Amino acid sequence: MKKINVAQVIADSKFNRFHFSLLAWCFLIILFDGYDLVVYGTVVPVLIEEWGLTTVQAGAIGSYGLFGMMFGAIILGILADRIGRKKVTAISIVLFSLFTVLCGFTTNVLLFSIFRFFAGLGLGGIMPNVIALLTDYSPKKMRSMVVSIVLCGYSVGGMLAPILGILIMPSLGWESIFWVAGIPLLLLPLMYKKLPESAVYLARRGKTEELFKNLRKVDPNITFDGTEELEHIPVDNSKVPVVGLFNNKRGLSTVMFWTAFFSCLLMVYGLNTWLPKLMIEAGYGLNSSLGFLITLQGGAMVGTIIIARLCDKYGSKKMLVPMYASGAIALTLLGFGGNTFYIYVLVAVAGAATIGAQNIVQAYVSQYYPPNIRSTALGMASGIGRMGGMMGPLLGGFLLSIALPIEMNFIAFAIPGLIAAIALTFVSDKRSYVNMQNVSSENVTATKATLSEAAD
Repeated sequence: MKKINVAQVIADSKFNRFHFSLLAWCFLIILFDGYDLVVYGTVVPVLIEEWGLTTVQAGAIGSYGLFGMMFGAIILGILADRIGRKKVTAISIVLFSLFTVLCGFTTNVLLFSIFRFFAGLGLGGIMPNVIALLTDYSPKKMRSMVVSIVLCGYSVGGMLAPILGILIMPSLGWESIFWVAGIPLLLLPLMYKKLPESAVYLARRGKTEELFKNLRKVDPNITFDGTEELEHIPVDNSKVPVVGLFNNKRGLSTVMFWTAFFSCLLMVYGLNTWLPKLMIEAGYGLNSSLGFLITLQGGAMVGTIIIARLCDKYGSKKMLVPMYASGAIALTLLGFGGNTFYIYVLVAVAGAATIGAQNIVQAYVSQYYPPNIRSTALGMASGIGRMGGMMGPLLGGFLLSIALPIEMNFIAFAIPGLIAAIALTFVSDKRSYVNMQNVSSENVTATKATLSEAAD
C-alpha cells in the first residue's frame, strides 16, 4: 500500500493558483482585521472632543477591544485545533465585522465599549487561525514570505482607516468609518466556500477524500487511486492542548515568545491608539498626525516584506532581535523631534520594527510548533500579547494625563522593544518542530545506512 506523507507533499509543492487563492482571501481577512483594530485610533481625537472624554477614559475604551482580543485569541485559537480552523475563522469574521459596524450606530459610551469588546473577540481569533492555515498549506521554502505578505494586509487596513478618516470623516462623520467594516459579512459565503480546512483536522476526522482533493490542488502532478495510507499526521491526545507547548524542552522558548508578544503588542496598540494624539501634542495638526499613522503602517508593510525574505534565508531569530532593538532606538529618537522628513523616516522605521516585527514573529511561531497545536500556540501567544496590548492604550492615556515631556512618552513605548529583543535571544531554534523533524530524518537515514553497511 502506497503511503502519503502529507507534510512532505505540501512542503515540496510549488506556489500555484491554489496558494495564490488562499493568500488572496487571507490577505483580505487580515486587511479588515487591521482596519477594525486601527479604526478606533483614527477617531479617538474626535471622540475625545465630541463625547468630552479624558485621555484615561479614551485609553480605557481602546483597551476593551484588546481585552476581548485576549480571550478571543486564546479561546478561539484552542477551539480551532478541535473543530477546524475554517469554522473558527468564519465565527471570528462574524464577530469582529458585525460589532464594529454596530459601533457606528451608537453614541452611548457604555454600548460602544461593549461592542468593542465583542468585536475584539473576533479580532483575537482571526490572526492565529489565518496564520496557522497559511503555514499548513504553504511551500516550505517560502512560508515566512507567504505569511508575511498576508500580514501586510494588516498594515494596508491600518492605512485605510486614517485615509478614510481624512477623506470621508469630515463630511459623513466618524460613524461612517465603522460602517465600512461590514464588507467582510457580505463576502463571507464566498470566502467560506474558497478557504480549505487544515490537513491535520481533515486527517483526524477521517475526511481523506477532501484532504486528497486539497493535496491535488497543492500539487497538481500528484495522483491518488484511493488506496493510499496517510503517514506523519501529528495527533494530540491531550485534553489540555496548551501542555503540548511545553513538551520536547520548548518550555523556555514558549515563555520567551509570550514575553516578546506582550512587549511588542504593547508598543503596537499603544502607537496605533495614541500616535495621532502624541503628534498633535507635539504641534502637528490632525490631518498631519493621521499622516504619521499612515506612515507607521507603510513602514510596517515594507519592513515585513524585506525582512521576511531574509528570514526564509537566514532564520527568523537572527532578523527579529536586531529589528526589535532598532524599533526601540527609533521611538526614543522620535520623542526628541526634528525636521518633518526625519520624523517621517523614524515613524516608518518604528512601524517596520513594531508592527512589521509582530507580523514576522507570528510566522516564526507558526513554524516553531507542530501542526496539531499550531493554532493553540499562536492563540496563546497572541492572548498573552493582548495583555500587553491592553496596557498600551492605558499607558499612553495615563502618560498624557500627567503631562510628562513628550520625549518621555516615546521612551516609555521604546523600552518594551528592548525587552522583546532580549526575550527572543533565549528562544532555542534547535527545539523548533522543523529542526527536530530534520534531525529525526537524518537519524533515520543514518540508521538505515548503518544497517545496510552491516548487512554488506
